[in-house]
Amino acid sequence: MLWIKSLHLIFVISWFAGLFYLPRIFVNLAMAKQTDEIARLNLMAHKLYRFMTPLGILALIFGVWTWGFYDFYMGEGWRWMHAKLALVAILVGYHIACRQMLLAFAANKNTRSHVWFRFFNEIPVLILFAIVILVIVKPF
Repeated sequence: MLWIKSLHLIFVISWFAGLFYLPRIFVNLAMAKQTDEIARLNLMAHKLYRFMTPLGILALIFGVWTWGFYDFYMGEGWRWMHAKLALVAILVGYHIACRQMLLAFAANKNTRSHVWFRFFNEIPVLILFAIVILVIVKPF
């Protein structure tokens, strides 16, 4: 079971790296004016998204595997897990929203400012903070 937990954690960390960096690319794209700079940033964003998506899927697979083990063997007392799973669902939605924004940039249809993307970039940080507290402290 420790291998499964380790793999889950490795893939979560890797997925979050993409979730932290992709919106930073969006900030730069929203500020970019030169065609070659826009093309380079779009390429970076597309490659990053293609790289981080399988990492997110693997994080979810190993997370479900870990959850199934603990739910089966530990029984009740896992109310904090419901809150964590809700936050994970929000992260999946965030990942999908990043894809929509990526497509908007590729089609030159972005309407959001770099300031908006700076705030958007903070969402996974807040979610990670809450998830770590839920998993370690288990407040309820």
